[in-house]
Amino acid sequence: MTNAAVHIEGQQHSLHAHVHDALASGATHAKGQQHPIKLYLVVWGWLFVHGYLRWSLILLFMVLKAGLIVAVFMHMAWERLALAYAILLPPVLVLVFVAIMVFESDYTHLIRVISFTSPT
Repeated sequence: MTNAAVHIEGQQHSLHAHVHDALASGATHAKGQQHPIKLYLVVWGWLFVHGYLRWSLILLFMVLKAGLIVAVFMHMAWERLALAYAILLPPVLVLVFVAIMVFESDYTHLIRVISFTSPT
């Protein structure tokens, strides 16, 4: 019986030491973790200065997410090829036509600037 009491007493002392260590480390973590200011400035730069990169990544991930939803949750990855083309081809063609319109709008803008600003 004495050995058991000594063993339990040793375990309690060990438990108190672990609790004390956990509380001490929790007190240091409660103050908050400090990051270098350079990290914040780099992230801010990537988010706000590089606008085209940001929007390109947003659109890329949006299209990838939609593709995965169609492929997995709508079971298009396991459908016949004709059905997959019937559902997937029209949005792809719409994107191609939108890209063509974007290029044409820049051309039209350039022509308007040249024709309205040139002395006649």
